[in-house]
Amino acid sequence: MIVVYPAIDIRGGRCVRLRQGDYAQETIFADDPAAMAQNWIDQGAQILHLVDLDGAKTGQPVNGDAIRRIVQLSDVPCQLGGGIRNEDHLRQVFGWGVQRAIIGSRAVQDPDWLGRMAHAYPQRIVLGIDAKDGMVATEGWLHVSECSALDLAKRCEDWPLGGLIYTDIARDGMMSGPNLPAQTEMAKSVRLPVIASGGVTTVQHVLQLRDNGLAGVIIGRALYEGSLQLSDVLAALSGKSEI
Repeated sequence: MIVVYPAIDIRGGRCVRLRQGDYAQETIFADDPAAMAQNWIDQGAQILHLVDLDGAKTGQPVNGDAIRRIVQLSDVPCQLGGGIRNEDHLRQVFGWGVQRAIIGSRAVQDPDWLGRMAHAYPQRIVLGIDAKDGMVATEGWLHVSECSALDLAKRCEDWPLGGLIYTDIARDGMMSGPNLPAQTEMAKSVRLPVIASGGVTTVQHVLQLRDNGLAGVIIGRALYEGSLQLSDVLAALSGKSEI
């Protein structure tokens, strides 16, 4: 069974979406991220994917007030990424009530540190791999490293991580469909549960990812623009829909 994660991206305390990670291509969807979180929960969400976009850019958690409010008002677990670069940051976001923390840039810069944190906080750290043409992007997607996504994943697969989020930057926010070959290869190549992110716009995309062995899928812009209904996705996955 694949897990569906509605995405809530926060910038300046508001719920926004970017195209291809470009901060200049921002669409504001709500002034109150907590209300948006409740909207997804009311539609059946069992877990939420939060991103601190300001944190990703500055290298430290920023939108604490909005994130704490989401956690306080929600009755489902939340995972958070964006700007979490050291153990103090981990303690900070766990103190906000976040269930799992996503580590991206620091994992590329210092994989051994990630391993230590995974053992210190078993199943509470998620490896976030954001890729462009198969290479890992860091610093809020502002830089592309010389590390391949698959090499990084293989290095980390035996640690007690909560999972791996694989995002194709070129597809993110573009409503163009997921990079199914790359995400499928990742799921089949590593022992960690892999969560797909970027470009999912239809129920069929979700079913394809499920059938190809993905453990989860993050959906953003398609839900916000109304081209995909969360209730339709969940109904199809439960077998209660002919979609």
